[in-house]
Amino acid sequence: MTENGLALTRTAPDRRVAARRASDLGKPGLSPRQKAAVIVRYLLSEGTSIPIAGLPDHMQSALAEQMGQMRIVDRVTLDAVLSEFMGELESVGLAFPGGIEGALSVMDGHMSQSAASRLRRLAGASSKVDPWERLTTLPVERLLPIVEEEAVEVAAVMLSKLPVQKAADLLGKLPGERARRVAFAVSMTGNVDPETVRRIGASLMAEIDNQPIKAFETGPVERVGAILNISPTLTREEVLKGLEADDAAFAEQVRKAIFTYVHIPARVLPRDVPKMIRLVEQPRLVTAFAASLGNPDLEAATEFILANISQRLAQGLREEMATRGKVKPKDAEEAMNMIVMAIRSLEASGEVTLVTSDEDS
Repeated sequence: MTENGLALTRTAPDRRVAARRASDLGKPGLSPRQKAAVIVRYLLSEGTSIPIAGLPDHMQSALAEQMGQMRIVDRVTLDAVLSEFMGELESVGLAFPGGIEGALSVMDGHMSQSAASRLRRLAGASSKVDPWERLTTLPVERLLPIVEEEAVEVAAVMLSKLPVQKAADLLGKLPGERARRVAFAVSMTGNVDPETVRRIGASLMAEIDNQPIKAFETGPVERVGAILNISPTLTREEVLKGLEADDAAFAEQVRKAIFTYVHIPARVLPRDVPKMIRLVEQPRLVTAFAASLGNPDLEAATEFILANISQRLAQGLREEMATRGKVKPKDAEEAMNMIVMAIRSLEASGEVTLVTSDEDS
């Protein structure tokens, strides 16, 4: 007897029996579930990877039960089912992602945060939704408070469900004693049943979704620092002095968040200087460089930039600086702020990473 997955070669009596069975199965009344089983069986026999695990459990069970009830499909029936399946695929004009999370990912940036949060809460309340599908995709920063504040058993379940690299990152951010206790608790999760894990995930997801929506993506320190970054020097210093009088701790944090022209040598990597230069018009560069002459801190930043670009370009800029003449303070501030904003935009896009200052360590 020879088997190729769906077709069998048998003796004449066996073929007659198989033909009768296939004929019964191949009648026009073939159910959608039977057709689905035929398609899945064919794809698996061809070595195709099918994401069956992504289906709800009840659908996976129904598919397996249907496949267990079937025996032989003749070539004519197989061809008919495949042709119908391909015809349906070719007739599809638009496909939707399926599920609330898929819809929200498509509509990202087009819905309010409050509406998105409400829909996520509704989806999380459904027993058919696996909360870990969302939890495992959240950034480490969102998950860290859970691992820090929840019971070690809950934190252990979370680490066990996360991808290994993300779990390692989370564990590395915990204090030593907390990390040790959570790691030990992981060894005790072997007998936790799937329903308990699902309920833990649903509870954690509900807690995250119920957190108040923030009006601002960044904290007050970052917002004040960003404003003062491009404020005139006199204004910046006056504001900082006032903050120090009202809240010395907040003022110190703001000072650390500020990044101005003089901070370039300490915070920007030499290899990233050419990227920044390309975003600033040459007349602005010349104005900033010429204005820095005579001020040791500003001049050090200028020399750092010139030392890390092509010598030909640096020489041309030096020649233009020499003929630029005196620069008005307003023009100098504006030109230097353009350079700072160019660096900030590269940092925001992930193209450069600013060096952490010694004060932050």
